[in-house]
Amino acid sequence: MVPHLTTALAGPLLELERRFLDQSTAIEQWFRKQWQEHVPPFYGSVDLRNSGYKLAPVDTNLFPGGFNNLNPQFLPLCVQAAQVAVERICPDARSVLLIPENHTRNTFYLQNVAQLVTILGHAGLRVRVGSMLPDITAPTPIELPNGDTLLLEPLVRRGKRLGVDGADPCAILLNNDLSAGVPPILQDLEGQWLIPPLHAGWATRRKTQHFAAYNQIADSFGKMLGIDPWLLNPYFGKCTEINFHERTGEDCLASQVDFLLTRIRQKYAEYGVTEKPFVIVKADAGTYGMGVMTVYDASEVTGLNRKQRNKMSVGKEGVQVSEVIIQEGVHTVETVDGGVAEPVVYMIDHYVVGGFYRVNSARGRDENLNAPGMHFEPLSFETCCTVPDCKQEPDAPPNRFYAYGVVGRLALLAASLEIEQTAPVDEVEA
Repeated sequence: MVPHLTTALAGPLLELERRFLDQSTAIEQWFRKQWQEHVPPFYGSVDLRNSGYKLAPVDTNLFPGGFNNLNPQFLPLCVQAAQVAVERICPDARSVLLIPENHTRNTFYLQNVAQLVTILGHAGLRVRVGSMLPDITAPTPIELPNGDTLLLEPLVRRGKRLGVDGADPCAILLNNDLSAGVPPILQDLEGQWLIPPLHAGWATRRKTQHFAAYNQIADSFGKMLGIDPWLLNPYFGKCTEINFHERTGEDCLASQVDFLLTRIRQKYAEYGVTEKPFVIVKADAGTYGMGVMTVYDASEVTGLNRKQRNKMSVGKEGVQVSEVIIQEGVHTVETVDGGVAEPVVYMIDHYVVGGFYRVNSARGRDENLNAPGMHFEPLSFETCCTVPDCKQEPDAPPNRFYAYGVVGRLALLAASLEIEQTAPVDEVEA
């Protein structure tokens, strides 16, 4: 199902999609060259926003948690991509330890873990799921809503290797984003591949680092394609030393908001966009849509009320927010059954393996959709996101999904660059 688009078949986005179609051969050659120079993350997901005049990523997750929401038709794609990813990292791998988030009550998330187990199993790996929860002291089966059962086992550390009882895997796949920090049990391991690396977790990762890398990728891609990179790239700024409770850092916030809104207005004037520009203020680290605010004017970030300050001050795992990214807001024109929607593209290695629409009927076109009232609709496309149909119009389903896949892969490539640029010195030397 393709969401109803409220835009007419004209304007910058249609021209962008047409350029993607006309230059698809050059685009794929460009990506092929990039992946010869950069190692893709094992997996990732990218939240996109389609405004009708712009198609841009607004968040990139290196520990994606929605594989259960993908169209089941594309399980073979996931398996093939996982085989490539495993061969790239550890060709002799026979077993893998999967470490999930510390959830036992969120059975929808655990269905994602079960789907990862299925994908990796079909890729030829023996998979055990090791939990970092202290109350998992023995193998614990969890019944899932779809009728499946997931077995969580306590982690066992032996010297500088990590496993579960009776298993000493050669690779450890994290599906835990380390928002609360890196626990000692994951530190100083030897002889085991840890995927993604620890510095890709939110204990150290910052969204501004990612979008700085994305700036580089979008500029290079835009130059190759002969387009304005802004059509693919949201402006952003950063403020540190923020304390919402004590109202410190408000001047920085107001200044960055004003600066970005001025730049956005200039671009809107250049492209004849009549929408009201806005920015999103959110924690520079973390996920789950926590600590997010839509802002239209710099005055809105000074003198926040207590409820607003409380909302913005705490992220996932109760971590205090002291750094924020101020990001250009991208309106979404896509809807599913009347609910505002945004596409989320999933990738394993450098392959697009599916996606879904995040839909929220309680939110507006200029708001964060990762909030109460959200649900998911699988992208039920007939072909994968890398097979456009040049015989159809640029916004026909295969071609729109191809555009999603192009921008999703740009964000994944930026994540690869980001991981390289932020790697600890000892990892680089190794």
